[in-house]
Amino acid sequence: KMCGTPPSERPFSFKVPTASIVGGPDIYVNYGSTINLTCTIRHSPEPPAYIFWYYSKEDDNTSTHSPSTKGPVRVVSYDSERGGVSIITDKGDVTTSRLLITNALPTDEGRYSCSPSNADMATVRVHVLSGESPAAMQTGASNWLECHGVVVTLSTLLSVSASFTYNNCV
Repeated sequence: KMCGTPPSERPFSFKVPTASIVGGPDIYVNYGSTINLTCTIRHSPEPPAYIFWYYSKEDDNTSTHSPSTKGPVRVVSYDSERGGVSIITDKGDVTTSRLLITNALPTDEGRYSCSPSNADMATVRVHVLSGESPAAMQTGASNWLECHGVVVTLSTLLSVSASFTYNNCV
């Protein structure tokens, strides 16, 4: 039997560090542009000791939470034969790591994974567009003209309506 007052209760919250890549799970870039992947690590008591970026060729039968695909998984490196690769990391309450690949080529398509030392990895699929955008992303000139025409028509109607109302009240 214990005597005395019960121990005081203290609120306790435990957050698990998480990694995510902005814009995923699918990222579309134009041929020749710069691939800019930004990985954020949140809810970490301290910044990760390291962050590795992995690349592998696309395989539609795998999860976006795993880098395993057909073809070898490679660590993305500054000194790759391809060139034009840089990684910029800012450590803090929210740590960010940016993978920049200049002059995007069709051979750059595939899965990219950000793997911090203190959180599960995050993975995205990168698609390099040569010419036309995918249907879901099309915003061509004809769509702009159609939208612009609707705005002009509505503006004209509102202007005529306001003018008519004003002239009838005077």
